Amino acid sequence: MGLTGNLKTVSFSDVLQLLSTGKKTGALVVANGVRKKEISFREGNIIYASSVNSNEDLLGNLLLKRGKIGKKDLERAITLHKQSGRALGATLVDMELFDKEEVAECLRMQIEEIVYNLFSWSEGEFSFSEGQTPKNIPFMVNLSTMSIIMEGTRRIDEWMEIQKVLPPNDVLLRIKLQSHAASDQVTLSLDEFKILALINGERTLPNLIGQSPIGEFPTCRAVYRLIVAGLVESAGRAATPESGIGPNENEEEIILGIIFRLYNASFLKIRKVFETVVGPGNPSYTRLTTGWRQGIMTFFPGCDVQTDSGPSFEKFLEEVRKIPETVRLHRVLTLLEAMLAEQLEYVFMQLGQGPFREAVNRVKKEISEPMAVRRELIKKFRLDDNFYDSLHKTERTIKMLTGVS
Repeated sequence: MGLTGNLKTVSFSDVLQLLSTGKKTGALVVANGVRKKEISFREGNIIYASSVNSNEDLLGNLLLKRGKIGKKDLERAITLHKQSGRALGATLVDMELFDKEEVAECLRMQIEEIVYNLFSWSEGEFSFSEGQTPKNIPFMVNLSTMSIIMEGTRRIDEWMEIQKVLPPNDVLLRIKLQSHAASDQVTLSLDEFKILALINGERTLPNLIGQSPIGEFPTCRAVYRLIVAGLVESAGRAATPESGIGPNENEEEIILGIIFRLYNASFLKIRKVFETVVGPGNPSYTRLTTGWRQGIMTFFPGCDVQTDSGPSFEKFLEEVRKIPETVRLHRVLTLLEAMLAEQLEYVFMQLGQGPFREAVNRVKKEISEPMAVRRELIKKFRLDDNFYDSLHKTERTIKMLTGVS
């Protein structure tokens, strides 16, 4: 079976489900610019995954960060691995630095992180080559693809809440010396203890992720829980900010650009879900796109929406600036939130609960990437809270209509 496409139109979870239910054996390659990942399957289960050109670095750094190996031993192992042509994991076992079980555990964690990372990709070309199996790989895992799908989807939902609390990338984190939380009432997980040990007032969130032995998502989740528990707080900005407003940048224009990207991409995802179910020629799909165009033209009259990709940002910005400055941001968010709710409710009324849920999940995935940049501005203007509240409000409305509590 040859399977090709783009994650813009077919979600990563849908691709995994197709390969799992079909019990396929082969290799799936997903690429987005310079980023490229490969996942190997056997009878529908995941047996291996790699990020191209960084396999040994991933495993070596993981072992190093977990305190399993010293730098000198790792350097010797990498040198021997390159000279012999044997995989790094096999080389480490040959050198009697690890046994097979220890290497397999780290490889499993590495593979899971590679696969889970793909759930956040909203675009990227993919292709599946049936029958192709990884070569020269002495250690393989056997992961249930359906379990991976469930966990990946759960992480997307959890990430929505985590993002609201995480600090901007240039904020230093420290342990709160006088916590209001009673120490005998706080129970920390092993992951949270590991991250707490890394927090010293001199590291930002990206620094912690780089030093963490548990992977990016578990690290962010641990930081989130430590902040919520009142054990960790901001220690001010790093000396060299990783993001912020440059001398020639306009703060309002940056914020409006983020808003434009968030909502324009969300509307496009909703239409894609609807089109997949009913087809582009269906009258109900035509009504959906007509409603979207009318909404844009009503709220932002000068915008050109002759194409499905939406209005240009320049036209959008021109129209938005006609709104009085004191109420500009509030008005724009209110209008776009109303349009988003209307589009999602239309999906439910026409197609039912399943496609509605799929549309909401696609929107959540689509916004994860833009929400991760300019975090300090997003928090300052509460864009994350506004967007997520809008989604939650729509979901509550649908629950009321269906009688689900």
